[in-house]
Amino acid sequence: MEACGLHLTKIENISVNIDNQIIIKDVTFDIHCGELTMIIGKNGAGKSTLLKALLNEVDHTGKVEFFDMKKSKNEKISIGYVPQTLNIERNMPTSVYDMFASYISNKPVFLSKNKNLYEEIKKRLKIFGADKLIDHRIGNLSGGELQRILLSIATYPIPNLLILDEPVSGIDVNGTKDFYEILSKLKNKYDMSIILVSHDLQLVKKYADKVILLDKEVKKQGSADEVFSSKEFKESFGII
Repeated sequence: MEACGLHLTKIENISVNIDNQIIIKDVTFDIHCGELTMIIGKNGAGKSTLLKALLNEVDHTGKVEFFDMKKSKNEKISIGYVPQTLNIERNMPTSVYDMFASYISNKPVFLSKNKNLYEEIKKRLKIFGADKLIDHRIGNLSGGELQRILLSIATYPIPNLLILDEPVSGIDVNGTKDFYEILSKLKNKYDMSIILVSHDLQLVKKYADKVILLDKEVKKQGSADEVFSSKEFKESFGII
């Protein structure tokens, strides 16, 4: 499905208070389909808390809406998520097929391989250049390979919004380049908005369609050039 340009994810007035302490306050921004929005901010700015709020993992006020402009109505939003890290034992016997199947099937995957499900998963992995990994053990994958698998799972079925938390942390330069090429394919080919938290400002400048500068609240938003040249950016990062 080609990106249609007619869908909008609206994040409105998201606030999180923990023990009477404001963690994030009235965070509001829009994301159009086919757009990669990257969130930046110093440590403690509330980036991870914002993601948890969007995923309904922490108590919060505000709302996230998915608006179909063609139908002129709000629809239920579907969200895919790739975490920053996944604790995996190196000797873990679980295969890529086992992990993927456990997410998408109600049947016990340890009993026997379902031929149709196996082929469906392999077909899905091929989109991310990971089909040859289907029988590999999760514990033997490189960081870049694991991220491809997690992306495959997070986008099955294709969500309206994909959320990524520091997805290339610990991945080498080639793996990082491959990862962002996959993201470009996702946002250009499918009707999908993407939110990505990053601390690497060079990657933000290179790949972001839109940048959100967060420091408990949205301090600045716009293109990378607009945000990086702003006084709000200099103040947040202590640049004189």
